[in-house]
Amino acid sequence: MRISYNWLKQFIKIDLKSEETAAILTDLGLEVEVVEKYQSVRGGLEGVVVGHVLTCEKHPDADRLKITTVDLGDGTPVQIVCGAANVAAGQKVPVATIGTKLFDKDSNEFEIKKGKIRGQESHGMICAEDELGLGTSHEGIMILDEKLKPGTPCAKVFNIENDEVFEIGLTPNRADAMSHMGVARDLRASLLQKNSNVELITPSVSTFRIDKRTLKIDVDVKDSKLAPRYCGVTISGVTVKESPEWLKNRLKAIGLTPKNNIVDVTNYILHDLGQPLHAFDAAKINGKIIVKTVAAGTKFTTLDEVERTLHEEDLMICDEKGPLCLAGVFGGKSSGVTETTNAIFLESAYFNPVSIRKSAKRHGLNTDASFRFERGIDPNITEFALKRAALLIKEVAGGEITSDIIDVYPKKIEDFPVFLHFEKANKLIGQELPKETIKKILASLDIKVTTVSDAGLGLIIPSYRVDVQREIDVIEEILRVYGYNNINFTKKLNATVANSARTEDYKVQNIVATQLNGLGFHEMMANSLTTPDYVGLSDMLKEEYNVMMLNPLSNDLSAMRQSLLFSGLEAVSYNINRRNGDLKLFEFGKTYHKLPSGYDEPKHLTLFVSGNRNAESWTNPQKPSDFFLFKGYVSSVLERLGINKIQNKPAASDVFAEGIAIASGNDTLVEFGTVKKSILKHFDIKQEVFYADFNWNLILKLIGSKIKFTDIPKYPEVRRDLALLVDETVAFDAIYNIARQTEKSLLKAVNLFDVYQGKNLPEGKKSYAVSFTLQDSSKTLTDEQIDKIMSKLLKNMENELGASLRQ
Repeated sequence: MRISYNWLKQFIKIDLKSEETAAILTDLGLEVEVVEKYQSVRGGLEGVVVGHVLTCEKHPDADRLKITTVDLGDGTPVQIVCGAANVAAGQKVPVATIGTKLFDKDSNEFEIKKGKIRGQESHGMICAEDELGLGTSHEGIMILDEKLKPGTPCAKVFNIENDEVFEIGLTPNRADAMSHMGVARDLRASLLQKNSNVELITPSVSTFRIDKRTLKIDVDVKDSKLAPRYCGVTISGVTVKESPEWLKNRLKAIGLTPKNNIVDVTNYILHDLGQPLHAFDAAKINGKIIVKTVAAGTKFTTLDEVERTLHEEDLMICDEKGPLCLAGVFGGKSSGVTETTNAIFLESAYFNPVSIRKSAKRHGLNTDASFRFERGIDPNITEFALKRAALLIKEVAGGEITSDIIDVYPKKIEDFPVFLHFEKANKLIGQELPKETIKKILASLDIKVTTVSDAGLGLIIPSYRVDVQREIDVIEEILRVYGYNNINFTKKLNATVANSARTEDYKVQNIVATQLNGLGFHEMMANSLTTPDYVGLSDMLKEEYNVMMLNPLSNDLSAMRQSLLFSGLEAVSYNINRRNGDLKLFEFGKTYHKLPSGYDEPKHLTLFVSGNRNAESWTNPQKPSDFFLFKGYVSSVLERLGINKIQNKPAASDVFAEGIAIASGNDTLVEFGTVKKSILKHFDIKQEVFYADFNWNLILKLIGSKIKFTDIPKYPEVRRDLALLVDETVAFDAIYNIARQTEKSLLKAVNLFDVYQGKNLPEGKKSYAVSFTLQDSSKTLTDEQIDKIMSKLLKNMENELGASLRQ
C-alpha cells in the first residue's frame, strides 16, 4: 500500500522528516518497506529558470535557427541558439541552464551542455512544454507571463509538487489502516504517547446541501445480509473532463493513473477515507437501483470489456432491466461514466466481506475496492464519505446535488464491548503499565472506556476495528502503541528445566526416525489433501468417511486422506519415474475420517521399501529387497521401543497380496506386507513394494513401562544346534514359542539359521536348522544340565509339532 506524505499531512499537521515518520509507523506495525521520492514533473524542473529574450537574430549559416541573447537574472546575458519559429525578443521563456537534466518522451535522461551549433556557441536551451514534461506540444517554445522576473525557478512558476511516498507492507488484519486517514489515525496515537499534542483533522462536509430535488433514483436492497448498508445520491449538470493538477498529482503519487474528474474523485476518496465508491451514468439507469443476486449463468460485461458468467451468489447492482455492476468488485461497461455523461448516481455502501471475497476470487478480479470490502471497512463512514465525494465532484466537475441521500441501513452495525483485565494485560506485556497510560492509549485509538474498576476496564471498540474483538487484541493494541522497544527486560538470566516424559510423542518420533535413518530410510512428508477417488482402491476405506474441502483447489486435492498408503505410492511412483527405484521411505502423519460419532484423526507411521537392498557394487552384488528383510525392519522398530509382548496374526487389510499383522492382546500394532499388484498398477508401478502401517497412538500407550536392568553375566553361554524335520506348514514361530515355554529361565535365545526343502527329504517336509543359547547367571552349566534341557525341548517339539531330528 502506498501512502503520500503530503496527503498524510492533510490529516495530521507534523513537521517530522520522512525517515522519522517511517520509523514510527514501522514500530506501530505498519511496516514501511521503502520511502520513494515523487515529483509531479520528472526532475522537478531543477536548473530550469525564467529567461528574458533580449535579442533574436537569424543564424548566419542556418535558415531555421536563430541566435538569441537571454537574461537569466544573474546580470550576465548568455547566447542561446534556438530552432523554434515563435521565439522573439522581449519574451519570457523557460531556459534549461548548463548542467540541467531533462527527459525525452521515452524517459531517457539527457544533460544540457555548452556547445556549438553551426559554429555559434549555445549556453543552454529554450524549451517547449514537451521537453520539460509539462505537456505534449512541440509546436514551439513556451511563452511565459511577461510579469515574471528573470532567474525565477520554473518549479515555482508551475507549482511542481515534490512528495515522498511510503510503501507499507500492510498485514491483512489491518483493514482500518487501508487509507491515508487510517494511517494518520495510527500515527496520531503514537505521537500522543510521545507527548506530542497533535489532532486528527477530519475533512468537513458541513457545506453539503441539496440544491434541487429533480432527479430521484429509488433503491431497493433485496438482501440486507449481503448489503447491510447502501447509500446513494444523484448529481446533475456535471462536466466530465480532465481532473485539476492537485487531484492528478495525489493519484499519480500513489501509482494511480488519472482517468477523468468523476472517476478520479471516487479513487481519491477510496484512498483518502478507505471507503470505495462507484459512479453510475444516471441516464443509463432504467427505473430504480436494485441490490440483489441474479440467476446463475447470467452474462455480464465488466468495464474491462470481458464477458463474465455470474454465479447465483454474486451480489449485483441492477436496474429494472438487468445488472449494472458486480457489487464491491468491478463496474459494468454499460453503466460507466463517459465524456457525454452529465448526471451521475453516486454509490457508497458496506457489503458483506465474505460475499465480496468469494465473488472476487470466483471471477479472478482483485481491485482496490474488493481489497478493502473483503477485509472489512467502516460501516459507519458510508454517508460521510458520500457527502465528501459529492462536494469534491461539485468542485472539480460542477453540477448540483439533485436528490436527498438515500441510506438503506435496516440494522445498525454496533460497536462491540470488551472487558480488559489489568492483571492479564500486565502478565502478557511482561511489566505493569500505569493505568492512566493504558487509558490514554485507548482514548488515542478511539476505544471508549465505559466502566472503571480495580479489576479492569469496560471498553467499546469502534466498528471499523474489525481485528480488535477480544481482550488479547486490545492488549496487543496497547502494546504496539506503547512501543515494544519500551518494554523493560531483566538482566538476570533465568533458566528452567522442563520435566518431560521420555515417552512424549516428539521424542519417540526422533528415536524411531534416527533408527530408520541408520537403516537407510529417508523421511518423507506427503500432502494431507488428496483425491476422493482413492477410496475405491480398498474396501477398508469408505466414501462416506471422506472429509471434503469446502473450497478445493482442484478435485485431486478435494479430500483429506483416509490412508497414508496412496500418498506414499505417489512418492514411490514419482521417484521410480526419475530412475530412482531403490527406495526406503518412512512418514509420520495423520489420516482423517468423518465418522457418525464425529471426526477422527489417528496418527500413523508408515514404511515403504522397493527395489534393491543396497546400491550396486563389485563387492556387494545387487539383491532385491524381500518380505523377510522388510519384516526385520518392522520388528526392529518395535524392539527399539521395548514392545516385546506381541503375537502374529493374518493382516485384515485388503491392500496386501501377502501380509502379517503384529498385535498386542486384541489391539493391532502394525500391519505390513506386499502391496497388491492391482493397486500398484493404478500408480504405474511395475516393481514390488512393501508397506507397513503402524498404529502410532497405540504404540505410544505401550511404551510407558519401566526399563529393567540386570548385571552382565559372569558365566559363559552355551549354544546347541538342532536340525529339525517338520511339516512344511509349520512356521518358525511355533518352534520359538514351544522353546520359550519349555525353558523360561536358562534359554536366552532361539535363532533360525538355515531352511532346507527339496531333494533327499520326505514329501511335505522341510528342515529347520535352529540354534539354542543357554546361560545361567549364577554358575557354569554342566553337560548334564544342558543335555536334559535339549532332550526336553526335542520331546515337546515331537509331541506338539511332530518334529524329528534330521538324519
